[in-house]
Amino acid sequence: MATNKKNGEATDLDIEHELPSAENEDAIPSRSRGGGAAMDDPEAELESLRAERASYLDRLARLQAEFDNFRKRSMKEQQDFRDYALAEALKSLLPILDSLDRALNTNATSVQEYLSGIELIDKQFHDALARLGVEPIPAEGELFDPNLHQAVQMVDTADVADNHVIDELQRGYRIKDRLLRPAMVRVASNPKH
Repeated sequence: MATNKKNGEATDLDIEHELPSAENEDAIPSRSRGGGAAMDDPEAELESLRAERASYLDRLARLQAEFDNFRKRSMKEQQDFRDYALAEALKSLLPILDSLDRALNTNATSVQEYLSGIELIDKQFHDALARLGVEPIPAEGELFDPNLHQAVQMVDTADVADNHVIDELQRGYRIKDRLLRPAMVRVASNPKH
């Protein structure tokens, strides 16, 4: 640790890896230290400057290598996080795939049995999406919002208020505040309302 004589502050300075600040005069290598002999001998001063330059270049190369290693390590950590986050999401969907496989291999005798099985799988899937933070976007009867709805048709009708969603053709979803997919809707065009 070096002490700044100007203001008496103690500064943490890793002499081997950090360059001194311009304000800290004591930490700057002085070319005039060592008496007048260095000033009288230009060869010694030149050699001293070359050694100082080599030291700075070595430190710069080390810092660049450290930064490059940090950047590579950060990129790998981010990729690992994405991979593991995806794995956790997929793990929550595997029971639904198991249910679908069982439904395909069952020997149900009536359409009603298949229908009740499909309804259970649908509920299981929606529950898994809810645990992941995915929620459906309300559409039918709502005021058309271009940020949440994608209008595929404008329908002239007096039954529904102007610019309100008549029906939903495809459900939209969002995760927390981010839109995953807009709801595809038909919108009422009613100039009387």
